[in-house]
Amino acid sequence: MSLDPTVTNPEHYKVIFENDKVRVLEYTDQPGDRTTPHTHPDSVMYTLSSFRRRLVSGELQREVELESGTVGWLPAQRHHGENIGDTPTHVVFVELKGASEGASGPDGLGPE
Repeated sequence: MSLDPTVTNPEHYKVIFENDKVRVLEYTDQPGDRTTPHTHPDSVMYTLSSFRRRLVSGELQREVELESGTVGWLPAQRHHGENIGDTPTHVVFVELKGASEGASGPDGLGPE
């Protein structure tokens, strides 16, 4: 079974650009929305809205609150999440092709 977020959560993730080097995804959700488990390769994340969410990977749980306009590195990881705030989430991910998919970075979950 594919853990590609566009397959596991097509109502939230949409491919907006792709070539042989990168894939760019747009992510949107509403307060209370949840995703099912999926993986991300090493990526750059750019937040288009301010939001609060809970990310879960196995026994590890992390709550993040990010402001609109935040740019950050997202190490390869597998997780699922929930919008626990009161605003919609709008994010762009630039996924690096050939990067380690589903591996955990030093913190293992969420942006660094």
